[in-house]
Amino acid sequence: MIPLNIIIAIDTKNGIGKDDALPWDLTADLEHFRAITSTTRSPKKKNVVVMGRKTWDSIPQEYRPLPNRMNIILTQNKGLRLPEGVLKADSFDQVLQMANNEKLKNIIETIFVIGGQQVYEWAVKCPECEKLYVTHIHSEFDCDAFFPPFEDIFESIQISEESKEGMMTYHFQEYKRKDGSAS
Repeated sequence: MIPLNIIIAIDTKNGIGKDDALPWDLTADLEHFRAITSTTRSPKKKNVVVMGRKTWDSIPQEYRPLPNRMNIILTQNKGLRLPEGVLKADSFDQVLQMANNEKLKNIIETIFVIGGQQVYEWAVKCPECEKLYVTHIHSEFDCDAFFPPFEDIFESIQISEESKEGMMTYHFQEYKRKDGSAS
């Protein structure tokens, strides 16, 4: 089975977005995101980024699709037109089936769920989800989208030193699914 992970930045109240956009501008988090989701152990493989349609729409057009990664958009909109090479799925089950089919499983190393709220809610509960890569921003923003509670399902395995960029302090933390935790 191809590893399924989540990557997310959250504020002190688990906020992740406001008006379908990131409520902060944190260069270090974007660089961390790019490094984690783009890097593979095998030069012959790529990682997958899975996102909902609103997350796709929130990425500036000049950065879509996210380069050096296979992009899969979760949507119920059958008529949604996407650039060549961007895949569409209508459920997480379909994403997992696509990633594990004979044609793709030999070129995919890791699947990263990158948003938004509904997609994260499913992924946290999914027993196949192994790890969380979380940027903890030590501020509260006026968010209207939130990351679901995860502390009962995942445990911390690595934490960075606190850093500061502009007026924001943050740290990176990795979590793994607790042994025997049910979804």
